[in-house]
Amino acid sequence: MSRLAIKICGLSTPETVGAAVRAGATHLGLVHFPKSPRHVEADQIRTLTAAVPPHVGKVAVIVDPTDDIIASLAATGALTALQLHGKETPERAANIRARFGLPVWKAISVKAQADIAAATAYAGAVDLLLFDAKTPDSAALPGGMGLRFDWTLLRGASIATPWGLSGGLSVDNVAQAIAITNAPLVDISSGVESAPGIKDVDKIIAFCKAAEPS
Repeated sequence: MSRLAIKICGLSTPETVGAAVRAGATHLGLVHFPKSPRHVEADQIRTLTAAVPPHVGKVAVIVDPTDDIIASLAATGALTALQLHGKETPERAANIRARFGLPVWKAISVKAQADIAAATAYAGAVDLLLFDAKTPDSAALPGGMGLRFDWTLLRGASIATPWGLSGGLSVDNVAQAIAITNAPLVDISSGVESAPGIKDVDKIIAFCKAAEPS
């Protein structure tokens, strides 16, 4: 990635998809997980992304998906990547990438340095690692809860696989997060919402500006 990549995740309306594209987002995240307030069906993904320029990535966010679920998403022809946000093993991730022919991202839950080190197991199995805050075991969702981890854990970390930073980012702290981690990609969901699952156009625009100050 030659410049900072920005992913706005959990988009579910034409208005917010359009705002993200106009604001300079390089990737759009579309959550296909019924328990999430950001869930969209495969047909919605096709519709929402129909007018999105080819240079903007369209990433389906899925949690421990079956092959049938992935097949229904892949059949839309709309996606440029699959983001695994569950307990998928490196073997499962590699199998999904080989079977469906789409780049695979893997969200890595981080609480301690050991979690970042353990992510090396996915080297060669996925195309990108997304370091996210570890949610409580009792949480209903694996992400999108606005939690953050200690970003200094990534400072100087040796990460061979392309990677990005997620979890607890906001308009107010994204510049600091980039300065601390030197992240090549930042990913935000709840930080640009007015309520769970309701994206705010003004917040999307402000976040993209804050992430890439002129």
